Amino acid sequence: MSAINIGICGLGTVGYGSYCVLRSNSLELARRVGCEVRVSHVGSRRLRPGQDIGETRFSTDVFAVVDDPQVDILLELIGGTGIAKEVVLKAIANGKHVVTANKALIAEYGNEIFAAAAARNVMVAYEAAVAGGIPIIKAIREGLAGNSIQWLAGIINGTGNFILTEMREKSRPFADVLKEAQALGYAEADPTFDVEGIDAAHKLTILSSIAFGIPLQFSKTYTEGISGITQEDIRYADELGYRIKHLGISRRTKNGIELRVHPTLIDENSILANVNGVMNAVMVNGDAVGSTLYYGAGAGAAPTASAVVADIIDVARMISSPESSVPALAFQDDSLSDVPILAMGDVESAYYLRIAAQDKAGVLSDITEILGDCEINIEAIIQKEPRGHDASNQRVPVIILTHEIREAVMNEAISRMEKLEAVEGHITRIRVFRLDS
Repeated sequence: MSAINIGICGLGTVGYGSYCVLRSNSLELARRVGCEVRVSHVGSRRLRPGQDIGETRFSTDVFAVVDDPQVDILLELIGGTGIAKEVVLKAIANGKHVVTANKALIAEYGNEIFAAAAARNVMVAYEAAVAGGIPIIKAIREGLAGNSIQWLAGIINGTGNFILTEMREKSRPFADVLKEAQALGYAEADPTFDVEGIDAAHKLTILSSIAFGIPLQFSKTYTEGISGITQEDIRYADELGYRIKHLGISRRTKNGIELRVHPTLIDENSILANVNGVMNAVMVNGDAVGSTLYYGAGAGAAPTASAVVADIIDVARMISSPESSVPALAFQDDSLSDVPILAMGDVESAYYLRIAAQDKAGVLSDITEILGDCEINIEAIIQKEPRGHDASNQRVPVIILTHEIREAVMNEAISRMEKLEAVEGHITRIRVFRLDS
């Protein structure tokens, strides 16, 4: 084969970054693949100022790229799950291989897309969909293929990590840091996907599928954001020897697979606790290798383009030598497991509780009695002293760290404690994850 032609749909930050890497590294790519790899057609609504694609064919209709018979590999960088889904399925129907960075598309429609690709005997590659330039999908799918994965836990949204880092290091309120994240381009004008955990849930769904050999099940991923985290919580976590991070956690248990995204207390001396700013990191624990760590830039034009082009190389190699390929979800399509995803109520975790209680005699006794009735063991308690000259009936924070218990039992205990006359408002609950669990 003299050349492999790439068609790009979507020329935003990542799309143009990928185009530039393909162009600037063309000689290196040819050496790796064994033939020329070139962009032959680009589809986008417009060229942005500063974008130079030379003599490359350009169309404002992305489906012109999809239907171009010269295109061998379609690179989908449109985003979202609307037109992007149509583009990918039409490209597959046309017999084209697909590379995408679209985590929402894979997490929500990947089962359908991979089935269509298998029927047409084409590849769909998606390394850039999770953790930007970190090759975490290839690591789990290929590098750790000899292991039974026990658990994985990761900081897989840089925006949320930036916000929590700034809140802790500079004692800034959530709303203030969010505005800065938007000004810096880390967060969108509507930051919901980032701060409420949806973006991380898309990524965790994908990682869990290839780690445990289960179908993609985004709808069953428990998702909780960081907008309720306060300076108080960060300060008390520090006192207890923990940091608060927004983690995606998936763990194999005897009853099923845990699949959850939420704010989490982790030991301050652990590696993940010290991943700061917009950086991403994923820990994966296998039965043979133990715990391994993957760290790097989780977003940005160049890091994401790095993953995109790596996928293009893999697909191009398969085109040149099609004898074998790695299954899309790591396990053979007919061998995906029907092991259930655990309901959140069945997940076992330790907990941090912050309770606003009136400073009255017997209140702490009432709280601990409820925890005892529910067989919830306490690891640590912090009870702050009231401030001011008139300390009577003041509200004081009571911080409790528990041992592991089923979430349904903890929910019952919290409900009972919130009904106590001396407890004001809702109890703040943050789960604790120990990386040796």
